[in-house]
Order: sequence, then C-alpha cells, then structure tokens
Amino acid sequence: IEPDPKSCVMPGAELAGDVELKEYASIWQNCALRGDVNKIVVGRYSNVQDNSVLHVDDDKACILGDYVTIGHGAIVHASTIEDNVLVGMGAIVLSGCHVGSGSIIAAGAVVKENTVIPPNSLVVGI
Repeated sequence: IEPDPKSCVMPGAELAGDVELKEYASIWQNCALRGDVNKIVVGRYSNVQDNSVLHVDDDKACILGDYVTIGHGAIVHASTIEDNVLVGMGAIVLSGCHVGSGSIIAAGAVVKENTVIPPNSLVVGI
C-alpha cells in the first residue's frame, strides 16, 4: 500500500495488496480496494465513495485517472477509468473495460466486460 501523504483513507475502508493512492485521493468509509493479484491506482484528486469496491484480475490492474469520482456503492473490476470520469452510485464496471476521459457512467448502469467507452460519453442501462 502506497498512500501519498496528502491522500485520505477514512475509517472502515479496507486496502489490501498493491494499492497506490496519488496526491489528494480519498477513500471513503467501508470501501474495499483489493490489489491482491494486481495493482490498483487511484489518481490525483480522485475519490472512491462509501461502500464501493475496486478489485483486479491476475492479468488486469484497476486504474483510476485524475479527478475521477466513484459514486457510493459502485464496483469497478479490473478496468481503466481515464481522467475526469464519474461512475455513478451503484454502477458496475466489469473486467477489462476502458472508460474514456470526461465520460459519465450513470447510477445503476452496468458496463459489460471488455467494453471500450469513447471519451465524453454518457452510459446508461446495460
């Protein structure tokens, strides 16, 4: 675990394995970041809100760019989220996805495995 001194991990959050928090990243209450078999990176000024989960696959890391918001109760599994992206509350991003910068994944949306979302996209539903 490599937290930047200016990052914040709230009580109740669980970070395990290879997790890197960049400057001003924040991990809120009851989140689980499990870098057990690969790396998790949370970019500068990004926040992972209450009850969210970030996880990895053997062959895929979980990378959040800068200024990313992961809404309450969202799951991001072994995917890359570029800068300035909002993943809404309760959304699920399955393994191998790549979400382009400036995109919004709406609350409750499901992004299927290996989906590539172009920059500045709005994703709703399944």
